[in-house]
Amino acid sequence: QVQLVESGGGSVQAGGSLRLSCVASGRTFDNYAMAWFRQTPGKERDFVANIRWGGGTTNVADSLKGRFTISSDNPKIKIYLQMMNLKPDDTGVYYCAAANYGVPGPDGYGYWGQGTQVTVSS
Repeated sequence: QVQLVESGGGSVQAGGSLRLSCVASGRTFDNYAMAWFRQTPGKERDFVANIRWGGGTTNVADSLKGRFTISSDNPKIKIYLQMMNLKPDDTGVYYCAAANYGVPGPDGYGYWGQGTQVTVSS
């Protein structure tokens, strides 16, 4: 099992920035990728960004490139999502997810956090 705890959400005005954090515990040694997803009002959960530990490659959804950045300073344990120039459409619940070998799940991620709310006002 892997436990994921997100933090850093909150309310911000349009144009502002937030940095989300996610800390993993438990069976982290089997983890090969971590990611951020979000669910905005009235929409399905969407991929935001991920980081793969083999090679340290990162990927950000095309629509968010240039504003969102995923990073880590403690591989397999902690990741961040730096969000800049936030827009009201970025409002939603942001989830951290972890992919472990042999553990299936939505979009390939078998473990999910509880989510953290981000609210961007105009």
